[in-house]
Amino acid sequence: MHDAFAIRYPRNLIRFLTAALLLLVLFSLTTPPVSAASVTATRLWPSPDYSRVTLEMDAPPTFTQFMLKDPARLVIDLEGVEPEGQLAEIAGKVTAQDKFIAGIRIGRNRPGVTRLVVDLKTEIRPQIFTLKPMGDYGHRLVLDLYPAALDSIETQVETAIAQAERDTAPARVEAVTAEPDRSTTQAARPAQVAARAPAPAPKQDYKRLITIAIDAGHGGEDPGAIGAKGSREKDITLSIARRLKGLIDKQENMRAHLTRDGDYFVPLHERVNKARAVQADLFVSVHADAFIKPHARGSSVFALSEKGATSAAARWLAKKENDADLIGGVNLATAKSEHVKLALLDMSQEAQIRDSMIVGKAVLDELGGINQLHKRYVEQAGFAVLKAPDIPSILIETAFISNPEEEKRLNDEAYQDKMAAAIVNGIKRYFDRNPPLARNKVAQNF
Repeated sequence: MHDAFAIRYPRNLIRFLTAALLLLVLFSLTTPPVSAASVTATRLWPSPDYSRVTLEMDAPPTFTQFMLKDPARLVIDLEGVEPEGQLAEIAGKVTAQDKFIAGIRIGRNRPGVTRLVVDLKTEIRPQIFTLKPMGDYGHRLVLDLYPAALDSIETQVETAIAQAERDTAPARVEAVTAEPDRSTTQAARPAQVAARAPAPAPKQDYKRLITIAIDAGHGGEDPGAIGAKGSREKDITLSIARRLKGLIDKQENMRAHLTRDGDYFVPLHERVNKARAVQADLFVSVHADAFIKPHARGSSVFALSEKGATSAAARWLAKKENDADLIGGVNLATAKSEHVKLALLDMSQEAQIRDSMIVGKAVLDELGGINQLHKRYVEQAGFAVLKAPDIPSILIETAFISNPEEEKRLNDEAYQDKMAAAIVNGIKRYFDRNPPLARNKVAQNF
């Protein structure tokens, strides 16, 4: 029988199979089991428009999702994730001020699966998507929770604008006396010179409020540039934007609206949408950039370009600012349609760019009164946030946060007040010479 077996199965084959089996056993004993994916960070970003939950992981997330009612809640099942560490701490990050999230619960649903339950205050329309590693972030699972049955932001703001105009229609307003343009050599005055306070002027009739959309750059997942001392661009821009709004709202013929009024992320196209929704007469985006070398300094003003950037530095800066969506994280499925809509409107922006250059020059001249100018003319590049086709739009780089001296000044409240005052003076000069027409357009909800 042994001989018969040997004839059917040659000894060499038997030895090979035996050796392979031994190697397989040894490999299974010496190779550690595959470890579960780890959640390395969790973040919550509540805002008036939506709430964002971000789970950052060291591997691409695998998950399933579903909604439950009575009470409303969103359920996420995470495969290969343990309910411990950073993930377990997310429940403590929910605040009472969150408009959409009542609480978050974490627990093991079954072996190898952790369940995350988001208890909701209202019905929501979730957008759930993943992001690949970008910048300092690893793999991310993003839960954007939008209201399901509330008026859109555009509708709410339109109502507020209409009410404000009704309330102030009988009023009169201060006007700024037209000034001759200052030369570029006069613009770069010593940094210690204070911005001029708005001067009293004769009163004149006005037909309607001038609406300024103020855009505090970056926010939430996107910190923007980081200074040598750890200052974050998103914090400085929001502080200056709030001061700018306060000064504009004190003008009898002006009202300001912020694209964000807290530490949360707003996609670039949504910033444009918000400006168009309030029928803004001007869009001002506030930034504080960084450069690879710490000696770079000075304030700059940028407008949109249809024909390429005016310098390599402007092109580099525009790409850096346009990457905000990649860092902050947008749902590509919805962002593509928004960009297509803007592209359809972006066929001819010559008038918008011309007006942007004029208001940009007025603001740049005023900035030269409180800080050195990086360039003494308005630069141009393809900034996505400046692409509202029917609104003059400028982007202000207040200073270089990467310059230790300028970073210190940017964190000084008195200097932020001077910066805001200079911007307001430039805006007033522009509208004194270019008063807006009576409003005859309808807000674009898109």
